[in-house]
Amino acid sequence: MKLSKRLEMVASFVERGSRIADIGTDHGYLPIALIERGVSPGAIAMDIGQGPLARAKEHVLACGMEDKIELRLSDGLAELKPGEADSVVIAGMGGELVLHILEQGRALWESTGAFVLSPQSELDKVRIYLEKNGFYIAREAMVFEDGKFYTVMLAKRGRMSLDRPAHYLYGKYLMEARDSVLALYLEKEKARMQAILRELEGQETKKAQEAREKLLCELGWIKEVQDEMQGDY
Repeated sequence: MKLSKRLEMVASFVERGSRIADIGTDHGYLPIALIERGVSPGAIAMDIGQGPLARAKEHVLACGMEDKIELRLSDGLAELKPGEADSVVIAGMGGELVLHILEQGRALWESTGAFVLSPQSELDKVRIYLEKNGFYIAREAMVFEDGKFYTVMLAKRGRMSLDRPAHYLYGKYLMEARDSVLALYLEKEKARMQAILRELEGQETKKAQEAREKLLCELGWIKEVQDEMQGDY
């Protein structure tokens, strides 16, 4: 099963030998690929919609994996029982929805060894939530595909300390690893913010002033991260 760059990154975060629950499985490509490659012995492919599950079923049957992949209609983690999965994958949705699914599945936190998360927005909120609720990020990476940036995190139960705004916004572990895709993301964000600042030139309204102050603050954080990643911090 050939996967997109984004799903390849997600797949690389699943620990070998773990039975997975893929939340929002859509076409079912991820669990199929993980079983084909011998990474996972079995999976529960879950989705809130009948349509995606029907598509996933077609692909599961075509690959002859109906005995290894269980298809399950579920709103997030609602239909997953403790102990049924070693790893839970929540990818391809906004940060708020990722947090809603995690919160909904509190009863599964202790029995699930790993959560592979790939929120498409509000990464700072996800990192804050993980820290406040007894998770640590064991691994984190970024990938760039079709003009978009995607971040993948491996979260496990434990403690971590993120002590600066930049850690929440851009990822402490990405910074420490000097992640090349993060470096590209920072350059693009800097250019975007500088362009907005130029558009705000000459505008003296309170709203424009507040926007300028926010942008200058964020540009300061970006410079801090870039300096640190270049070894100049």
